[in-house]
Amino acid sequence: MHTTVGIIGGGPAGLLLARLLHNAGIDSVVLERRDRGYVERRQRAGILEQATVDALRAAGAGERMDREGMPHDGIELRFDRRSHRIDFPALTGGRSVMVYAQTEVVKDLIALQLADGGPLLFDAEVRGVDGADTDRPSVRYVHEGREQTLTCDYVVGCDGFHGVAKGAVPESVRTTYERVYPYSWLGILAEAPPVYDELIYAHSRRGFALATMRSPSVSRLYLQVPGGTDPADWSDERIWDELDARFATDADPGWKLERGPVTGKAVLPMRSHVTEPMRYGRMFLAGDAAHIVPPTGAKGLNLAAADVIVLARALINERDAGSTELLDAYSDTCLRRVWRAEHFSYFMTTMLHTDPAQSAFETRLQLSQLDRVAASPHAAAELAENYTGLPLPG
Repeated sequence: MHTTVGIIGGGPAGLLLARLLHNAGIDSVVLERRDRGYVERRQRAGILEQATVDALRAAGAGERMDREGMPHDGIELRFDRRSHRIDFPALTGGRSVMVYAQTEVVKDLIALQLADGGPLLFDAEVRGVDGADTDRPSVRYVHEGREQTLTCDYVVGCDGFHGVAKGAVPESVRTTYERVYPYSWLGILAEAPPVYDELIYAHSRRGFALATMRSPSVSRLYLQVPGGTDPADWSDERIWDELDARFATDADPGWKLERGPVTGKAVLPMRSHVTEPMRYGRMFLAGDAAHIVPPTGAKGLNLAAADVIVLARALINERDAGSTELLDAYSDTCLRRVWRAEHFSYFMTTMLHTDPAQSAFETRLQLSQLDRVAASPHAAAELAENYTGLPLPG
């Protein structure tokens, strides 16, 4: 089988790229190693930047998002038993974010792809990419028990941090930058209506906490825990008690979370990771295959979307104008945005989390930074502009 663009990975990056290419009349094939049910159940972040929302609408994947998603115009910071709201539209000239789970984005894009897009093969395990530096790269994969080869004009690796695409870039031309944080998140899903209208980010001497939601009846909550924590060590009651303690504020001493059955529980490690370059020959890396951010800045899905939007524009330009200028610039264009998002995610993470080894001096520095964000419109605007997402290039 031959296609113009072979896409490895049926997550949001690969599926959005396939949709953008389909709408432009460029054929593609998506190879996803998991089955459809697994992909549609996989829980991931759910904060969409304004540019991601706009891209999904333009791609024809915004109808259910606009009906069921929850627009948010700000976040609340809690620290030193105080609270301060960051007003996104007022600070950014009208931008906001949308709470709509990545799981739902994937479901919407899968439905569109299966209805009228190119081939989307589930249970297709990619074994390797050959000839990435030639004019006819190929992807080796196993589907329905048979080894097969997909030849392509271009290959795009959207197969995540542990995927095979990154390995097709020779070590001699690949540089990796990484930071592993000394803590993790214990995340829960609970059948409990949120008692808050917007996300709450809490700095506490007991550790960080985050309150978000999946729907008006389902809460998504996180606690900072030591790396290597076993979720089984945390009973539901212990989780709820710790969340209430970390969110406590003197402005509303009776404030408590609505409690309900915990339906999901997992520990998420925290790391920052960038692989450069994001292009090798006719193979391009996008999303988690090229970069990982700690979830504090809500940037993972949005960076992946930005990558494939830039790449789709470059592929369309190559077809229409016969120019490879945008394709040649792909890695540098994306990496400028990636490093800005890496820095913002690092800023949010180190400002709000309590490092097990940090001193009282370092804790006072964190509180000073939070005070600055609360007191200065300029500092608050910097946070709001990065959180809602910087404009896409072009």
